[in-house]
Amino acid sequence: MTHKIISYFTFSLCLLLSLSPFVHMHPFAYSQLDYNFYDRSCPRLSMIVRYNLWAAIRNDTRMAASLLRMHFHDCIVNGCDGSVLLDDTEDFKGEKNALPNRKSLRGFEVIDNIKADVERFCPSTVSCADILTLAAREAVGLAGGPFWPVPLGRRDGTTASEKAVTEQLPSPIEPLENITAKFTSKGLDIKDVVVLSGGHTLGFAQCFTFKRRLFDFDGSGNPDPTLDSSALTNLRSICPKKDSANSNLAPLDSTNLRFDNAYYTNLVSNTGLLESDQALVKDPNTAAMVNSYSANHFLFSNDFAASMVKLGNVGVLTGKDGQIRKKCGSVN
Repeated sequence: MTHKIISYFTFSLCLLLSLSPFVHMHPFAYSQLDYNFYDRSCPRLSMIVRYNLWAAIRNDTRMAASLLRMHFHDCIVNGCDGSVLLDDTEDFKGEKNALPNRKSLRGFEVIDNIKADVERFCPSTVSCADILTLAAREAVGLAGGPFWPVPLGRRDGTTASEKAVTEQLPSPIEPLENITAKFTSKGLDIKDVVVLSGGHTLGFAQCFTFKRRLFDFDGSGNPDPTLDSSALTNLRSICPKKDSANSNLAPLDSTNLRFDNAYYTNLVSNTGLLESDQALVKDPNTAAMVNSYSANHFLFSNDFAASMVKLGNVGVLTGKDGQIRKKCGSVN
């Protein structure tokens, strides 16, 4: 693990240098935020986040995938405002317990632990939205993935909406054109759909998210004909045809604890797990990108870093908007 962390920081520096043209080409992505935002007010921030992530992933190897997913679920629903972290109140039913997130999103305690540490050194200074954005970056790095520069200065939202989750969050059984429309409504594009879907190189999915592919694809009473037969046999052993198996976990790709491009090679060989993933090789607008990433790990890592910067800038609150929550689960 120590060797991996050292390698990650070495790679981080190299990739930061390689991304410098991207920074100059896309100033709009940074106009409201600042790389040096906490340099004076909370100089230990990055170190606190990094140490907590290292400890969390050492304790639970799934946590890297969980925090990356949480960041995506936060940003794609009403922007990167930390609203996914809010508990329900008398005034609103929040995002945490919306159907796509309930008993599915995990890692809230990791963000709470980081926030508590940060509050000790820099009280009422760092937003939960910034902490979650940094945590996603560190989680990917500790799983062997790329580094990307994170401009900071997000502020936290003061409300959350269960309804917004069901309306805005892409579903694994939605058509690709619907998913793309949800991305483009956030200022992302079809390339970001392909690249950010590659985040499924990490982690697991619950059986209910893909079970119809195994037994009743499109109401046919048969499995998805495009799913590789040996993959079908294996997945049916993990997810038998009974409701009690719905929460069983299947790996999203064959190397699900390591950030690599195996996700794309799986799609090319028709062994992608989710319908929304496998759909990327069926559409001519996305298939060429899938083939490129399956053949070139560095290209994927570089593009993933760039798309994560774009994702982290979606719908941010800055200046006097929002607040700096003292606890991530509740407004001040």
